[in-house]
Amino acid sequence: MTLPPGTGQPPPPQAGGRRGRKPAPISEAAGLSHRAWLEPVRDFVFSSGLTLDDLVDRSGYSKTRISELLRGNGYYPAWEITFSVIRALGLPVQPMRRLWSAAAREAHKEPDWIRHCIRQVACEPETPPLAHRAFTETVRAPYTAYARTFLLTDDRVRWAVGETFDLLWLSWSTAVSSENLRRNAWRLLRSRVMARAGHREGRPDLRAAVFSTEEASGSVPDRLVVLTDLVDLFDAIARLPHDHMDVVVLRHLCGLDLEETIPYVTGLSPAIAHAVDHHARAALEDLLRPCSPRE
Repeated sequence: MTLPPGTGQPPPPQAGGRRGRKPAPISEAAGLSHRAWLEPVRDFVFSSGLTLDDLVDRSGYSKTRISELLRGNGYYPAWEITFSVIRALGLPVQPMRRLWSAAAREAHKEPDWIRHCIRQVACEPETPPLAHRAFTETVRAPYTAYARTFLLTDDRVRWAVGETFDLLWLSWSTAVSSENLRRNAWRLLRSRVMARAGHREGRPDLRAAVFSTEEASGSVPDRLVVLTDLVDLFDAIARLPHDHMDVVVLRHLCGLDLEETIPYVTGLSPAIAHAVDHHARAALEDLLRPCSPRE
């Protein structure tokens, strides 16, 4: 489907009026990458005040098709209908196309199918807002270091960080109006990393990261002793509350500065970052303290 000549992007719907009816819950069959873009799109539909009938009029697709798309129900949606819905909402196309493509690959769609879908829609090039580009370049390195601690491989790390930046672009107008952009962006990154990290007993599994530390090198007997201690330490770090774990990982595993870099990256104030680090180290000492026979 191509756009008729002279057809411009519809103006974004105005928020603050009536709210649209919330769609039914997302299907459990939707994958991680599918949910990643579907959740903000659903939020935009609800906050815009548009109804399904409005989306039918703006997109040209039936109410049944749009309802299935918003629920993640049935087959993975083609790019044509996805594009029509996000245009109706006034959302940027470029980040959405990357998110849609990644989710299509996760849904085991053939590369030829993905390319064919994309070729059916004529899209003009877009660039992120200048403020978005400046922000993402500032946090790219620490975001990548954090993601690598949990995800280990370069492909998975790039996927999580790139997905975070595209989702941030998708909702940039909302993000910049929030009280703490850096805090919300950090939580978004953490959610994308944790969605793909290995878990054990409900906690992220950091044990594999032990083998990437310098302390894990050396002769075999010494290395076995060190590895045992490091596994216990990394396991204890994963048992900390989210903010405590984040600060410990960023400072002690990624080597970031507690004075400026960590507060900027996480959106915490310097005072809170210091307090969190102090409490986290105390909690780790308790978790690693040998138990007495009675305990």
